[in-house]
Amino acid sequence: MRNISRRSFNKTLSKGIGGVTLLSGMPLACAMGGHKQEKKKLGLALVGLGSYSTYQLAPSLVDCELCYLAGIVTGTPEKEKIWQDKYKIPDANIYNYENFDSIESNDSIDIVYVVLPNSMHADFSIRAAKAGKHVICEKPMAVSVEECDAIIEACKKASVKLSVGYRLHSEPYTQEIKRLVDEKVFGNVQYISAEAAYRSGGNPDQWRLNKALSGGGALMNMGVYAIQSAIYGTGENPISVTAQEFSSRPEYFKDTDETITAQFEFSSGAFGNIMTSHNTNVNRMYATCDKGWFELNPASSYGPLAGKTSNGDLSFPHERQQKLQMDDFARHILDDTPNVAPGEMGKRDMIVVEAIYESIEKGNSKIELKLGTIGL
Repeated sequence: MRNISRRSFNKTLSKGIGGVTLLSGMPLACAMGGHKQEKKKLGLALVGLGSYSTYQLAPSLVDCELCYLAGIVTGTPEKEKIWQDKYKIPDANIYNYENFDSIESNDSIDIVYVVLPNSMHADFSIRAAKAGKHVICEKPMAVSVEECDAIIEACKKASVKLSVGYRLHSEPYTQEIKRLVDEKVFGNVQYISAEAAYRSGGNPDQWRLNKALSGGGALMNMGVYAIQSAIYGTGENPISVTAQEFSSRPEYFKDTDETITAQFEFSSGAFGNIMTSHNTNVNRMYATCDKGWFELNPASSYGPLAGKTSNGDLSFPHERQQKLQMDDFARHILDDTPNVAPGEMGKRDMIVVEAIYESIEKGNSKIELKLGTIGL
């Protein structure tokens, strides 16, 4: 066992050692001889060092229990020394976009987190999988369903794990709403509304306003949160969608959608409305049920979130959502616990996004969806 590299051991561990799958939740130390010791942390490399990596992911990795910031991949050479000095990253663990594929030979990096503009997600997720690294792909998973399929296939072929950066599924308020729905605490959901929006300003040249990089506007950014809220808030995938688009600042939103609304129907008879925008601030999910109601407001910010139900307020201690998310994925790799945000979930959401755009293009017509239980 001493001669097996860390990378080889982790890959073997994810499949089971000697053909025997490890029990879920079994400490890594038990598999290595039964002596009590701390689980070895998995090394994670961030690909793209923009604001989300800088202010959310990197600080969260400092607090993670099961993974740590082992490497960086950046197209900006000036950032290399700043990050290296701050997080004590070895020279051998610093990459750029051109030499990224050589990460395959680096046994100290187990996970690659792709945090780039949306149009680059598929390329780097597939390259990471081919390099034998587990993959976290930031949301939205890609700019098309076809790209989502390509990422999923690449990870399956390489026998690596795949997760989408849906931090909220590891967050306690969201988990509580999912429990209320699953256990029908207030009966069946009748109606749900979900709004996720912020007002964009400042730099009109930002990549989120460039369709070639973003794949779309508000819908491809905050809209994914609204779609997610409507789905986990009912416990169902929608069976149809009808959508509308409008803009009150066309001179600013020249290339991407500003504001979109959409109506969902569900097989249970529930229905709902979502709204997303880059031109106003709103962040809420509300559902009314047979025997009560529940709400999150805010519902998708970095926290702390807040919630209440017809039975009273919800209250949970706050931790960095990204810390919880990355530790959940590391636990999935090490202990084979459920993947709370698998690639299929990201693909499901892109199917809905494409249907919303199709509805708008066809004059706000109803688009049928045949999602079954994908992503649930």
